[in-house]
Amino acid sequence: MDHDVIVVGTRAAGAATAMLLARAGLRVLAVDRARFPSDTLSTHQVQVPGIARLRRWGLLDRIAAVTPAVPTVRVDAGRAVLHGRYPAVDGVDALYGPRRTLLDAALVDAARAAGAEVREGVAVEELTRDAEGRITGIRGRERGEGRGRGPSAAPATETARLVIGADGKRSTVAAAVGAKAYHVRPASTFACYTYWSGVDLPVGSIYVRPGLTVPAFPTNDGLVMVALFAPLAEFDRFRADPAAGYLAALDRCGDLGERVRSGTRAEPFRLAPDVPNGFRAAHGPGWALVGDAGVVMDPVAGQGISNAFRDAELLAAAIVRGLGSDSHAASSPPIGGHAAGDPVLAALAGARHPSVGYPSDLGSEARGSDSIAAADSESRALRSGGATNRSLDDALAGYQQERDAAAYPIYAMTRSLATLRVWLAQRLLLAAIADRPAETTRFLGVLAGAVRYDDYLRPANVLGLVGGGLTRRLRRSVAAGDAGG
Repeated sequence: MDHDVIVVGTRAAGAATAMLLARAGLRVLAVDRARFPSDTLSTHQVQVPGIARLRRWGLLDRIAAVTPAVPTVRVDAGRAVLHGRYPAVDGVDALYGPRRTLLDAALVDAARAAGAEVREGVAVEELTRDAEGRITGIRGRERGEGRGRGPSAAPATETARLVIGADGKRSTVAAAVGAKAYHVRPASTFACYTYWSGVDLPVGSIYVRPGLTVPAFPTNDGLVMVALFAPLAEFDRFRADPAAGYLAALDRCGDLGERVRSGTRAEPFRLAPDVPNGFRAAHGPGWALVGDAGVVMDPVAGQGISNAFRDAELLAAAIVRGLGSDSHAASSPPIGGHAAGDPVLAALAGARHPSVGYPSDLGSEARGSDSIAAADSESRALRSGGATNRSLDDALAGYQQERDAAAYPIYAMTRSLATLRVWLAQRLLLAAIADRPAETTRFLGVLAGAVRYDDYLRPANVLGLVGGGLTRRLRRSVAAGDAGG
């Protein structure tokens, strides 16, 4: 085989996976049809758990140098308004909203620095198989550069023990292997966003109105990214005049419309009307999926990038358990200046690490053998074809279980947010916690994917919060009446 792993797609999920595998000593080829830096549709938000991973990987400084931190957020649901801080995850308590031209390029550079071979401008045309149907590699060609693209190179074949599809919701890899879909829900919203200069936005803001959600967060170069999510049924009417529809929506959000009109729109409107919701099987003979190729959600929750980072760690850990580190990795220091005590490398080797889960547990992924040496010894013993394949397939089955267990609560939250409905229970809950900073932080942790949605919304917890809020308001009302009497 030419490589241990080929990664198709090198944006958030693919570049992170390639970087982690290369740091573990595997021979990695990563390809993408794009060239970097380049843009893509995105909510921009990297939630707190995702930022904690960037810091662990040694990449946060590059992002933070040119991207404002957002430690506090204001959630305006009309009658109820929350203003609070995000909970800390592994010492990180802020989200960032970097543009993808910055974030993806940083990840690609990190993958290269770790030892991965990254080829840009490569279009994968098909996957190769052995006589038993197991995926053995890719066949693709490098496309010409520039607007006209120029002539493409002759097709070339690369082989690997595993091909990873990190190529998005319309994954070529997923289609080629016929990855089974489940938990599928059709698109229910559309998104529109653009960037504004000269807009004063002291904190991150999320406006929630019936049939409308509007997040506004700072990004690079002094710009503010303001998006809206509205029912998909309204898309055809909206796209007839995006500027008018966009500003009319913002006028429903307090003074936000006035704020953006005081600034200058820096770029054209971007529209996204076709984001489905669902899971795909995460693996099969010789292949695996990560990022939106494996689990895609409505962008209203802003969870895509953080989900991609989590699943990159889960998948990388599973691959190292299945293939192990090669002899070069066993005899060399970690690539990229990461010390032997790095929790990511420990996780990839199968060692438990206390900082690695949900939310601060960025690590049910850290399971397996007890040390790097044990993983290396086992992998050398399993290098004979069929045994290696069985070990890898077993490890990838574990990856799918871990991925689904971590992703489904966030998926359930996202589906709820994508209804764009403001329920009475939601209004009561927000009103009940608005004057309780600790509970506001917990609620913001739910939105950030740092506190489990299903745990927080247990009936007993919600009833306790709402009941407590009503009791406090009643006491204040009585006290005010007594004082006035």
